[in-house]
Amino acid sequence: MVVFVTEGIASSTDAASWPMFRGGPPNVGACDVILGDRLELRWTHDTGEPIRSSAVIVDDRVWIGSDSGKVHALRLGDGVPLWTFETEGPVEAPPTVVDDLVVVGSDDGTLYALHAASGTLRWKYATEARIAAAANWARLSAAGPLCIVVGSYDGRVHCVDAATGQRIWVYETENYINGAVAVDTGHIVFGGCDGLLHVVRAEDGKAVHRIPLGAYVASTAAAMNGRAYVGQYDNKFLCVDLKAGRILWTYEAKDRPQPFFSSAAVAEDLVIVGGRDKRVHAIDRQKGRRRWVFQARGRVDSSPVVCRDRIVVGSDDGRLYLIDRTTGAQVWAYDVGEAVVSSPAVVPHWVVIGADDGRVYAFRPVIP
Repeated sequence: MVVFVTEGIASSTDAASWPMFRGGPPNVGACDVILGDRLELRWTHDTGEPIRSSAVIVDDRVWIGSDSGKVHALRLGDGVPLWTFETEGPVEAPPTVVDDLVVVGSDDGTLYALHAASGTLRWKYATEARIAAAANWARLSAAGPLCIVVGSYDGRVHCVDAATGQRIWVYETENYINGAVAVDTGHIVFGGCDGLLHVVRAEDGKAVHRIPLGAYVASTAAAMNGRAYVGQYDNKFLCVDLKAGRILWTYEAKDRPQPFFSSAAVAEDLVIVGGRDKRVHAIDRQKGRRRWVFQARGRVDSSPVVCRDRIVVGSDDGRLYLIDRTTGAQVWAYDVGEAVVSSPAVVPHWVVIGADDGRVYAFRPVIP
């Protein structure tokens, strides 16, 4: 069982929920679900516009955004629509489910908090530019209020009260923030288009470290056991010691240099990340050396999820792949026909993902 505990909040990825992008506050993209050797398509739902957002799943419901500017709530079992909420711009950001709220950003620069069951607006919070990534949650202290933390293209990370949407603090950087923030042992961790990895105290938004990464960061950092794992635009993927504020190792695909836009999945021994070199890279978590690469037919901006001995990930080649975690061999693939930049949401018995054809696809593992 994988359990994320963040200043008093726990989210278990084997408990029939995938409440946020990458599964939980540390953004490690890992779960204990058995996927087997094949997935079977059970239903699709057409949102009408391309989907770059990623799905989340809680209590047999699915929420996902689309370029239509809407947030869609669907029934997990059959894809029946439950409600939609319309913003004033495309919704690339994945939703985040916190208690009875669905919190999601839009290209209109607004963070919306919706009632999970009905889609009714609870509050909204305005930033000064688009919000492209998922929100996260944390507590400012053990007894403090639950807060929502999100980055914006206004170059700031905003921390707001989850109950009211009122601002608690704002942290400023020098450029856009495209990826989601991670939450790790009382710290907010994220990369920015200023080329830095920022480590910020959750309690007051004050900087602990600003670590140069050599190029701008469009992806989401994963945080585990005091380390962050993140890719950047100049073909490098890095492991950073969060306490010391220094880079521990750097992985570079010198044989085919391309940026890393995908966000990594972190397992006990491996870090798995997609690349714009049309490959999925498995990197030794301790040494930063290549274990294997998987060759897709298009860019892999989709962020992989590791599930025991399988990895599930989409690609711009229009396919959803199952990959063997040990060998990197293809186990199964499904051809959607349009690019898949959305990332999988995985719970027991279900894998849900969006595609550029505007459809949400829901699969069930076929277990003998």
